Amino acid sequence: MTIKPLIILPDPLLRQVSKPVERVDDSLRRLADDMLETMYDAPGIGLAAIQIGLPMRLLVIDLAKEDDEPAPHVFVNPEILESSDERSVYEEGCLSIPEYYAEVERPASVRVKYVDRDGREQEIKAEGLMATCLQHEIDHLNGVLFIDHISKLKRDMVMRKFRKLARDKPAPKLVG
Repeated sequence: MTIKPLIILPDPLLRQVSKPVERVDDSLRRLADDMLETMYDAPGIGLAAIQIGLPMRLLVIDLAKEDDEPAPHVFVNPEILESSDERSVYEEGCLSIPEYYAEVERPASVRVKYVDRDGREQEIKAEGLMATCLQHEIDHLNGVLFIDHISKLKRDMVMRKFRKLARDKPAPKLVG
């Protein structure tokens, strides 16, 4: 398995809408395993393929606590079928927006249709943190970031900070 470099704000790739996955095969399963390894290394609880530069509708989630056995989930072409009227608020963060957290209000539960790592259609009724995480990662597949759910003032501050960090980052050294 390979740890992939993460795409960080303000990279415009994060705003790209991901394309559906055509088929589930060994190469897709290897990619999902690489994504899980990347997510665990970060560390995080969810990762969309676009966050490693691949605009495809694939995401991984593992909500297991640090001392628990890993419980990875792979979602291919996930689609929210219904959302509850009831709302919940979680403090969210994002591996593509490091060290920034904000409270985001979302539907408390969702029903999601997806294809699993074996190519079988599945459906999940998710509540609590799983519901929030699924919505966060599916947003990524649609070019939406969690900061789009906070006030414009806070979002503009975050964007300025990350544009400045990107500008001030030293250029890579060329070997040759």
